Amino acid sequence: MTSTTAGLTGRLAAFAVAPDLVFGDAALRIARLSMLDWCACTLAGVEEPVSRITRALVADEGGTVEATVVGGGRAPARAAALANGATSHALDYDDTHFDYVGHPSVAVFPAALAMAERTGASGQALLRAFLVGVESACRIGHILGTAHYQFGFHQTSTSGSFGAAAAAARLLGLSAEQTAHALGIAATRASGLKSQFGTMGKPFHAGMAAANGIEAARLAGLGFVSRPDGIDCVQGFIDTHQGEARDVEASLAGLGRSWRFEAVQHKHHACCHGTHAGLEALHGLRREGLRPEEVAAVTLRVNPRWLRVCNIPSPTTGLEAKFSYRLTTAMALNGLETGALETFSDAACADAALIALRDRVLVEADAAIADTAAEVIVTRTSGGTLRREHDLDRPMPAAEQAEKIEGKVIALLGAARGQRLIETIAAIETLTARDLAGVLAG
Repeated sequence: MTSTTAGLTGRLAAFAVAPDLVFGDAALRIARLSMLDWCACTLAGVEEPVSRITRALVADEGGTVEATVVGGGRAPARAAALANGATSHALDYDDTHFDYVGHPSVAVFPAALAMAERTGASGQALLRAFLVGVESACRIGHILGTAHYQFGFHQTSTSGSFGAAAAAARLLGLSAEQTAHALGIAATRASGLKSQFGTMGKPFHAGMAAANGIEAARLAGLGFVSRPDGIDCVQGFIDTHQGEARDVEASLAGLGRSWRFEAVQHKHHACCHGTHAGLEALHGLRREGLRPEEVAAVTLRVNPRWLRVCNIPSPTTGLEAKFSYRLTTAMALNGLETGALETFSDAACADAALIALRDRVLVEADAAIADTAAEVIVTRTSGGTLRREHDLDRPMPAAEQAEKIEGKVIALLGAARGQRLIETIAAIETLTARDLAGVLAG
């Protein structure tokens, strides 16, 4: 066995609990935006079937009351993280990171919030633990690479389990050695399959990851001994889960000084992030005057890795619609508001006009197109073609980012409730974790 301070696992453990980390203003600003986004998505998702079912399980099991369950009640921290994680991803409207190849906040923040409530942590400690957790998840996700994701693993749940464990370990005040054991426990707990996409299994993965993180950190804090190199040892997580095992030094470069999480992408369409570059291009064509009756055919060109993610050709449910290039293209061309939750319904899947346009859409793969980009080619009924590209990776000014997220919060929650949440997150470093939980419970 390697030393707990050496290797990938040990280095991530030391980072997670380092007392002298420098948290840059840009990283903290992005973390606050993602906290705000998470809270809004969670509150908006409380009545989704997966949310109600998971809350019912948690309520039936009972246990020591430690943390808030958004949507009603209180529960042990691990159970609250499970329920809140599933609820926060129920709408599939939460943030995404393309290093991580998944949704970081829904896996990490429920664990951080529940553990912060349990320990009575300050809002400042919660914010920093969250940032450490999502940064850890992004670094591990980058090392695992797209091979892990393409093979069929859902990195929201796999990489997310490690991020949740790191955040929980920091809030528990674990040592680097204990945190390495926590990450080792997470290595044997982390799971999640992409075959669940389009079902309740996908949002449940976020809850699984959050609960795994709390369980791993608490066990390590109680003296549980695991492989302290469980991520990178022989037959460890990378070795057994189709990880690309990219250059660790490159993936960890700047750890503790720079923050990969700053590149997180926030959703402004209520569907899979893989559809968003195409939707931005299509909405641009609509703004320029294109109407559905002018469309003879559409070719949507994307990176091939997305074909196993959001290419359900003929969806029949609102949930499946969120993962359908063809139907989301038809929605955008018909002028439907793809940022509205109600757009993605079973009725939309059966709408004759949408189906007719959907069936004129061809999805093509092109490895030369970036993961974050798409190209749309529209053949017009009158002859000629229109082309438009969009890349989500283009920088967005800080003020525009904030404006878009705050607008999304108000749209999801209403003016009064949304404004209260915006003000709470803005002041989080002067509040406590329990103050934020009270707003979510209220």
